[in-house]
Amino acid sequence: MPYTTLIAASELATHLDKPNWIVFDCRFSLTDSSSGAKAYRHGHIPGARYADLNRHLSSPVKSYTGRHPLPNFSVLTKQLGLWGVKNTSQIVVYDDASGAFAGRMWWLLRSMGHQQVAVLDGGIQHWQKQNLPLTTALPNIIPGQFRSYLDPGQWLITADVENGLATRCITLIDARTPQRFQGLQEPIDPIAGHVPKALNRPFQCNLGKDGLFLPATQLNNQFQMLTANRNPKQIVHMCGSGVTACHNLLAMEIAGLTGSKLYAGSWSEWIVDKNRAVAKG
Repeated sequence: MPYTTLIAASELATHLDKPNWIVFDCRFSLTDSSSGAKAYRHGHIPGARYADLNRHLSSPVKSYTGRHPLPNFSVLTKQLGLWGVKNTSQIVVYDDASGAFAGRMWWLLRSMGHQQVAVLDGGIQHWQKQNLPLTTALPNIIPGQFRSYLDPGQWLITADVENGLATRCITLIDARTPQRFQGLQEPIDPIAGHVPKALNRPFQCNLGKDGLFLPATQLNNQFQMLTANRNPKQIVHMCGSGVTACHNLLAMEIAGLTGSKLYAGSWSEWIVDKNRAVAKG
């Protein structure tokens, strides 16, 4: 059976030598965009390729976009082939931020029709706690051919969100911290606050004290309570720039609540237009 949401470190370790398994290191820092690549060079899971949030998993920022616009999918498709990915590959993605960045690549691949992709539960920290190996050696890559089957229905643009909220067709969930959601502080974007009618569920709520995802039943109960048992297909996730929102989307999939969507531009795109309403508190 393919892994489509999470995979345990112990399970990944038994598959590292299989050519059809491909691992990606997605470590990144919003405050130091070079830190992820540096960490990768200092030690990564054997065979892992490095996927950079800015270079590979986003497209350049423009005046009308958020901070991490969706990538050019044709370019990403080609890059996946250069990384050796095939449509039959089992992909595992990880980071050092509880899946906050790896979740973005997980979601992108699924939107491109590739279902057999999983996030390493607990990330590289849990891998190291299990005394599993790291290496500084670069992987020996044999380029493959990857074909994308893109589904634009997996995300909403800002106009879709505005219309969905106005007609009450969607429930919007913001994955940022309560301090940012309430507008009490905003260390990244020029305007503080949140989209009116949005609900707040910081992505950290998906994790236990051990840094691993909560059990599926617990996640299911929490999301059902938050959304008043609304159809998952009417749930839309956002954050600051469409990255950590994927963590909540992943958590819903783990919980068996399939079909929620991403507001790709998120808060940093919402506030580009000063005429859009901002809520605080």
